[in-house]
Amino acid sequence: MAVGKNKRLTKGGKKGSRKKAVDPFLRKEWYKLQAPAMFANKDFGKTIITKTTGTKIASEELKGRVVEVSLADLQNNEDFAYRKIKLCIEDVQGYNCLTNFHGMDMTRDKVCSLIQKRQTIIEANVDVKTTDGYIVRLFCIAFTKKDAGQIKETCYAKSAQVRGIRAKMVNYMTELGNKGDLRTLVHTLVTADCGKDIEKSASSIFPIKECYIRKVKVLKKPKFDVTALMEWHTESANKVDTGKKVAPAAVEGVAGAGGRY
Repeated sequence: MAVGKNKRLTKGGKKGSRKKAVDPFLRKEWYKLQAPAMFANKDFGKTIITKTTGTKIASEELKGRVVEVSLADLQNNEDFAYRKIKLCIEDVQGYNCLTNFHGMDMTRDKVCSLIQKRQTIIEANVDVKTTDGYIVRLFCIAFTKKDAGQIKETCYAKSAQVRGIRAKMVNYMTELGNKGDLRTLVHTLVTADCGKDIEKSASSIFPIKECYIRKVKVLKKPKFDVTALMEWHTESANKVDTGKKVAPAAVEGVAGAGGRY
């Protein structure tokens, strides 16, 4: 083949045809993630986004991003390692992303460790509306257990008993969701042992164990309000007024009553 016919054979070829490899991370910037004030660890991580270019504004692109974090990291307590919390970025102030509660789940290994043979799994779910306009779906799970001193190997519940326990679960979750706002609900789910209350109420029907609010989904949110979001991130909003300690009143005895009054 004659030299000059094929461009690839020509000495040197086209100069500058190849693009220089540019590190993509040079066009990125990092933002801090801030959890609501109810959690012990507020700064729990960072997220990355492409810098503002043209009509694509970085802070606007971040809004609506959902991050998943272990409750053990948020509370600095390894006992909550089986809980996963979903937080949604709702506002960006400087390089800080203010998040709000978006959901809760259990790790797969924890759920698998609970499932055993020769017992009945009881599950229930209910949609509740909080006082501040959030519609939340709660999922509950529990397992039947043997009576004290039971010799029989299995502990299966009858279908009527399962329906009765499920009704108790639904009643408890409905009452829990409707009595306060979302912040109160999340605080209760994170700190209180809701499963023990359900176990106690259902014990009259059939003994159950390992009862958990397994999952929480936020189905519908009210219109975005900065003031409401800032309440989640202020320390004072997290404190519950329990009142002041009052000293017991001194009881005066009546003369001649022998100290009975």
